[in-house]
Amino acid sequence: MSRRPPAMFVADSLGLDFLNSIATPVDTPVDWIDDGDGLIDWLAQARLVAVDELDAMKARALPGELDKVADQARALREWFRGFVVEHAGRPLTVKALQELGPLNSLLARDDSFRQIARRQGEGGLALQRMRHWRSPESLLLPVGEALAKFVCDEDFSHVKACEGHNCTMLFADHTRRRARRWCSMAICGNRAKQAAHRSRLKSRH
Repeated sequence: MSRRPPAMFVADSLGLDFLNSIATPVDTPVDWIDDGDGLIDWLAQARLVAVDELDAMKARALPGELDKVADQARALREWFRGFVVEHAGRPLTVKALQELGPLNSLLARDDSFRQIARRQGEGGLALQRMRHWRSPESLLLPVGEALAKFVCDEDFSHVKACEGHNCTMLFADHTRRRARRWCSMAICGNRAKQAAHRSRLKSRH
């Protein structure tokens, strides 16, 4: 049994969900990728790598190899967090490209190709992108791709930090009025409501 709760995907963007793979959802910090097994679990939950590919990689990996890749994933996460926090709240400009060297270097290691395969969920054929999973390091490639998509497709003006007390979650606010304040209404939103309710009761006494 995993000692971690299920990973949280509340950011409305997989790139930010990767940053939220370390968070304090309920008082205690949780790092979902603190070792190789955690990384495998997170990639499966994020649906970034097919479960059978992950099982095969786990079976092939040498002792400690996946833990090293998890170390690299955490380093990538902290570097990208710095980039996002630096640029959040305003549109990203071309100038930011000079800071994206580490991400472009990761993407340059990709070993992907296209193949005709069965279209998922329906009949017919489709041209799909596949990947040679040659080494445990290749598990970082779909993460790099998710981060790159986030950089290129997301308006950084809409990137926000949850207003919850002690919460470290980031999210992309895609609500119509850009009025989202919480990573999750069920967690931080609810707590804020309860805190406001308590303070109203106190002020009446």
